[in-house]
Amino acid sequence: MTGSVFSSAHSFLHSWVLTAIEVGAGVLFALFYVATVAWVFKDARRRFETGFLVGLSTLLGALVPFLGPLIYMLFRPPEYLQDVRERELEIRAMEQRLGRPEEGCEVCGSRVEHDYLVCPVCTTRLRQACGSCMRPLESSWQLCPYCETPVVEAPVPFPQVPRASSPTRSRSSR
Repeated sequence: MTGSVFSSAHSFLHSWVLTAIEVGAGVLFALFYVATVAWVFKDARRRFETGFLVGLSTLLGALVPFLGPLIYMLFRPPEYLQDVRERELEIRAMEQRLGRPEEGCEVCGSRVEHDYLVCPVCTTRLRQACGSCMRPLESSWQLCPYCETPVVEAPVPFPQVPRASSPTRSRSSR
């Protein structure tokens, strides 16, 4: 009986099924190895600017199978180059926004540009226009810097907001 157990185990170990499993495992191992090396190369290109460091990282991933990518993951830069560039652009944009004063309407508080004559939300007059070139003037200017016309101090009228006539008034006035 023991002879039949050993003979069946021997026949299985030398059968085509075990050979196919070994070849399949070898192909799977090779495919996974190539995929990890390709991943290291692709990830290193996104994280390093110099080709030398990309090549060194790929070589590390290729020379030490499966352990090389793990070592690379421990020592790679934490951010992609694109993320670093975007963050730097955002910081520069914030610095520019902080450098210039934010203008707002005194009445409604909405954001207005420095060249607006009236607030687009509440129609409050913000600046006087030059009588000659119609460009906005600052209140402290004595001369228009665009056309050299002297600024004439004119009282700034409060804007009149047109009111829609209500239907009840029009009926009662008839």
